[in-house]
Amino acid sequence: MIDKRVGSPAAAVADIRDGATVMIGGFGEAGSPIELIHALIDRGARGLTVISNNTGSGRVGLAALIAAGRVARVVCSYPRTANSTVFPALYRSGGIALELVPQGTLAERIRAGGAGIPAFFTPSGVGTVLAEGKEVREFGGRRYVLEHALRADFALVRADRADAYGNLTFSKTARNFGPIMCMAAACAVVQARDVGDPGHIDPEAVVTPGVFVRRVVQVARPAQESRLVREGAVYP
Repeated sequence: MIDKRVGSPAAAVADIRDGATVMIGGFGEAGSPIELIHALIDRGARGLTVISNNTGSGRVGLAALIAAGRVARVVCSYPRTANSTVFPALYRSGGIALELVPQGTLAERIRAGGAGIPAFFTPSGVGTVLAEGKEVREFGGRRYVLEHALRADFALVRADRADAYGNLTFSKTARNFGPIMCMAAACAVVQARDVGDPGHIDPEAVVTPGVFVRRVVQVARPAQESRLVREGAVYP
Protein backbone atom coordinates (compact mmCIF):
# COMPACT_ATOMS: atom_id res chain seq x y z
CA MET A 1 0.00 0.00 0.00
CA ILE A 2 1.25 3.46 -0.89
CA ASP A 3 -0.06 5.63 1.93
CA LYS A 4 0.33 9.27 0.92
CA ARG A 5 -1.03 10.74 4.14
CA VAL A 6 1.18 13.09 6.14
CA GLY A 7 0.57 14.38 9.63
CA SER A 8 0.53 18.14 9.19
CA PRO A 9 0.62 20.95 6.62
CA ALA A 10 4.17 21.72 7.80
CA ALA A 11 5.30 18.19 6.97
CA ALA A 12 3.53 18.37 3.61
CA VAL A 13 5.55 21.40 2.42
CA ALA A 14 8.81 20.69 4.24
CA ASP A 15 10.87 20.17 1.07
CA ILE A 16 9.74 23.24 -0.89
CA ARG A 17 13.03 24.98 -1.54
CA ASP A 18 14.15 28.49 -2.42
CA GLY A 19 13.49 29.33 -6.06
CA ALA A 20 10.84 26.65 -6.56
CA THR A 21 7.91 27.08 -8.94
CA VAL A 22 4.66 26.51 -7.08
CA MET A 23 1.16 26.26 -8.53
CA ILE A 24 -1.51 27.32 -6.03
CA GLY A 25 -5.12 26.34 -6.61
CA GLY A 26 -8.12 28.52 -6.03
CA PHE A 27 -10.45 30.89 -7.82
CA GLY A 28 -10.47 33.78 -5.41
CA GLU A 29 -11.50 32.18 -2.14
CA ALA A 30 -12.97 29.02 -3.67
CA GLY A 31 -10.49 26.19 -3.30
CA SER A 32 -7.67 28.26 -1.82
CA PRO A 33 -5.41 25.96 0.27
CA ILE A 34 -4.84 28.50 3.05
CA GLU A 35 -3.37 26.08 5.59
CA LEU A 36 -0.77 24.81 3.11
CA ILE A 37 0.13 28.37 2.11
CA HIS A 38 0.55 29.41 5.73
CA ALA A 39 2.75 26.37 6.31
CA LEU A 40 4.84 27.45 3.32
CA ILE A 41 5.26 30.88 4.90
CA ASP A 42 6.47 29.21 8.08
CA ARG A 43 8.79 27.04 5.98
CA GLY A 44 10.63 30.18 4.87
CA ALA A 45 11.32 29.35 1.21
CA ARG A 46 12.14 32.46 -0.84
CA GLY A 47 12.45 33.50 -4.46
CA LEU A 48 9.36 31.51 -5.43
CA THR A 49 7.55 31.65 -8.75
CA VAL A 50 3.83 31.29 -8.08
CA ILE A 51 1.33 30.23 -10.74
CA SER A 52 -2.23 31.01 -9.65
CA ASN A 53 -5.44 32.51 -10.92
CA ASN A 54 -5.09 35.59 -8.71
CA THR A 55 -2.85 37.14 -6.05
CA GLY A 56 -4.93 36.73 -2.90
CA SER A 57 -6.93 39.04 -0.64
CA GLY A 58 -6.24 40.88 2.58
CA ARG A 59 -3.18 39.69 4.51
CA VAL A 60 -3.83 35.95 4.64
CA GLY A 61 -3.21 33.00 2.32
CA LEU A 62 -1.49 33.84 -0.95
CA ALA A 63 -1.50 37.57 -0.19
CA ALA A 64 0.35 36.83 3.06
CA LEU A 65 2.94 34.76 1.19
CA ILE A 66 3.52 37.71 -1.15
CA ALA A 67 3.58 40.20 1.73
CA ALA A 68 6.25 38.11 3.46
CA GLY A 69 8.56 38.74 0.52
CA ARG A 70 8.74 35.09 -0.49
CA VAL A 71 7.50 35.45 -4.08
CA ALA A 72 9.74 36.81 -6.81
CA ARG A 73 7.35 36.31 -9.72
CA VAL A 74 3.66 35.66 -10.27
CA VAL A 75 2.02 34.10 -13.33
CA CYS A 76 -1.71 34.79 -13.12
CA SER A 77 -4.79 36.03 -14.91
CA TYR A 78 -6.30 38.33 -12.29
CA PRO A 79 -3.68 40.15 -10.20
CA ARG A 80 -6.06 42.57 -8.51
CA THR A 81 -9.40 42.06 -6.76
CA ALA A 82 -11.47 44.28 -4.49
CA ASN A 83 -9.52 43.13 -1.42
CA SER A 84 -6.13 42.79 -3.12
CA THR A 85 -3.80 45.43 -1.71
CA VAL A 86 -0.50 43.63 -1.13
CA PHE A 87 0.36 42.70 -4.71
CA PRO A 88 -0.57 46.01 -6.44
CA ALA A 89 1.58 48.05 -4.07
CA LEU A 90 4.51 45.66 -4.34
CA TYR A 91 4.25 45.52 -8.13
CA ARG A 92 4.17 49.31 -8.48
CA SER A 93 7.34 49.55 -6.37
CA GLY A 94 9.14 46.99 -8.55
CA GLY A 95 9.26 44.42 -5.77
CA ILE A 96 7.67 41.58 -7.72
CA ALA A 97 7.44 40.49 -11.37
CA LEU A 98 4.19 39.66 -13.15
CA GLU A 99 3.34 37.58 -16.20
CA LEU A 100 -0.26 38.35 -17.08
CA VAL A 101 -2.10 35.53 -18.88
CA PRO A 102 -5.72 35.43 -20.13
CA GLN A 103 -7.66 33.10 -17.85
CA GLY A 104 -8.54 30.50 -20.47
CA THR A 105 -4.96 30.52 -21.74
CA LEU A 106 -3.67 30.06 -18.20
CA ALA A 107 -5.90 27.02 -17.69
CA GLU A 108 -4.87 25.53 -21.03
CA ARG A 109 -1.15 26.17 -20.41
CA ILE A 110 -1.43 24.25 -17.14
CA ARG A 111 -3.51 21.48 -18.71
CA ALA A 112 -1.02 21.18 -21.55
CA GLY A 113 1.82 20.91 -19.05
CA GLY A 114 0.10 18.00 -17.38
CA ALA A 115 -0.70 16.33 -20.70
CA GLY A 116 2.85 16.53 -22.04
CA ILE A 117 2.00 19.09 -24.73
CA PRO A 118 4.87 21.60 -24.94
CA ALA A 119 3.00 24.47 -26.63
CA PHE A 120 -0.16 25.37 -28.54
CA PHE A 121 -1.66 28.16 -30.63
CA THR A 122 -4.58 30.26 -29.38
CA PRO A 123 -6.36 33.36 -30.70
CA SER A 124 -6.49 34.91 -27.22
CA GLY A 125 -4.16 37.88 -26.92
CA VAL A 126 -3.45 38.31 -30.62
CA GLY A 127 -2.89 41.97 -31.44
CA THR A 128 -2.32 42.96 -27.81
CA VAL A 129 0.77 43.58 -25.68
CA LEU A 130 0.35 40.03 -24.35
CA ALA A 131 1.44 38.70 -27.75
CA GLU A 132 4.56 40.85 -28.03
CA GLY A 133 7.67 38.75 -28.65
CA LYS A 134 5.65 35.58 -29.30
CA GLU A 135 5.26 33.65 -32.53
CA VAL A 136 2.03 34.42 -34.42
CA ARG A 137 0.76 32.19 -37.24
CA GLU A 138 -2.34 32.11 -39.40
CA PHE A 139 -4.67 29.11 -39.59
CA GLY A 140 -7.82 29.16 -41.69
CA GLY A 141 -7.59 32.88 -42.15
CA ARG A 142 -7.31 33.63 -38.43
CA ARG A 143 -4.21 34.64 -36.47
CA TYR A 144 -3.04 32.65 -33.44
CA VAL A 145 -0.29 33.22 -30.89
CA LEU A 146 2.02 30.49 -29.60
CA GLU A 147 1.78 29.84 -25.86
CA HIS A 148 4.05 27.48 -23.94
CA ALA A 149 2.85 24.93 -21.42
CA LEU A 150 3.31 25.50 -17.70
CA ARG A 151 4.75 23.00 -15.27
CA ALA A 152 5.79 23.37 -11.64
CA ASP A 153 7.93 21.77 -9.00
CA PHE A 154 5.01 21.73 -6.57
CA ALA A 155 1.25 22.28 -6.56
CA LEU A 156 -0.69 23.24 -3.44
CA VAL A 157 -4.32 22.19 -3.85
CA ARG A 158 -7.42 22.03 -1.69
CA ALA A 159 -9.78 19.09 -2.15
CA ASP A 160 -12.92 18.04 -0.30
CA ARG A 161 -12.29 14.31 0.17
CA ALA A 162 -9.23 12.13 -0.29
CA ASP A 163 -8.10 8.61 0.46
CA ALA A 164 -4.71 7.23 1.43
CA TYR A 165 -3.82 6.65 -2.22
CA GLY A 166 -4.36 10.34 -3.05
CA ASN A 167 -7.61 9.93 -4.98
CA LEU A 168 -9.55 13.19 -4.74
CA THR A 169 -12.99 14.73 -4.99
CA PHE A 170 -13.75 18.44 -4.88
CA SER A 171 -16.60 20.60 -3.65
CA LYS A 172 -18.41 22.42 -6.43
CA THR A 173 -16.48 25.46 -7.74
CA ALA A 174 -13.61 24.77 -5.34
CA ARG A 175 -12.54 22.26 -7.99
CA ASN A 176 -11.37 24.98 -10.42
CA PHE A 177 -7.61 24.68 -11.16
CA GLY A 178 -6.93 21.83 -8.72
CA PRO A 179 -7.12 18.80 -11.02
CA ILE A 180 -4.95 20.24 -13.80
CA MET A 181 -2.41 21.61 -11.32
CA CYS A 182 -2.03 18.16 -9.78
CA MET A 183 -1.23 16.83 -13.25
CA ALA A 184 1.21 19.61 -14.13
CA ALA A 185 3.36 19.52 -10.98
CA ALA A 186 6.21 17.17 -10.12
CA CYS A 187 4.86 17.01 -6.57
CA ALA A 188 1.18 17.71 -5.84
CA VAL A 189 0.44 18.44 -2.19
CA VAL A 190 -3.23 18.34 -1.22
CA GLN A 191 -5.16 19.39 1.85
CA ALA A 192 -8.59 17.77 2.20
CA ARG A 193 -11.45 18.17 4.65
CA ASP A 194 -12.01 14.42 4.84
CA VAL A 195 -9.25 11.84 4.44
CA GLY A 196 -9.83 8.10 4.79
CA ASP A 197 -8.54 4.63 4.00
CA PRO A 198 -8.67 3.07 0.52
CA GLY A 199 -12.30 2.49 -0.42
CA HIS A 200 -13.31 5.69 1.35
CA ILE A 201 -14.30 7.20 -2.01
CA ASP A 202 -16.50 5.58 -4.65
CA PRO A 203 -14.16 5.01 -7.61
CA GLU A 204 -16.81 6.39 -9.95
CA ALA A 205 -16.73 9.69 -8.04
CA VAL A 206 -12.95 10.24 -8.20
CA VAL A 207 -12.03 13.45 -10.02
CA THR A 208 -8.24 13.35 -9.66
CA PRO A 209 -6.62 9.89 -9.54
CA GLY A 210 -4.00 9.34 -6.89
CA VAL A 211 -1.27 8.79 -9.49
CA PHE A 212 -1.11 12.59 -9.81
CA VAL A 213 -0.87 13.25 -6.05
CA ARG A 214 2.23 12.89 -3.89
CA ARG A 215 0.96 13.93 -0.42
CA VAL A 216 -2.35 14.38 1.37
CA VAL A 217 -2.96 16.10 4.71
CA GLN A 218 -6.28 16.35 6.50
CA VAL A 219 -7.53 19.82 7.40
CA ALA A 220 -10.95 19.08 8.85
CA ARG A 221 -11.99 22.71 9.35
CA PRO A 222 -10.26 24.78 6.67
CA ALA A 223 -10.13 28.53 7.16
CA GLN A 224 -12.46 30.71 5.10
CA GLU A 225 -10.50 33.47 3.41
CA SER A 226 -13.42 35.92 3.23
CA ARG A 227 -14.03 35.60 6.96
CA LEU A 228 -10.37 36.16 7.77
CA VAL A 229 -10.25 39.22 5.51
CA ARG A 230 -13.47 40.58 7.00
CA GLU A 231 -12.01 40.17 10.51
CA GLY A 232 -8.79 41.91 9.50
CA ALA A 233 -6.64 38.82 10.15
CA VAL A 234 -2.94 38.98 9.35
CA TYR A 235 -0.63 35.99 8.91
CA PRO A 236 1.76 35.26 10.49
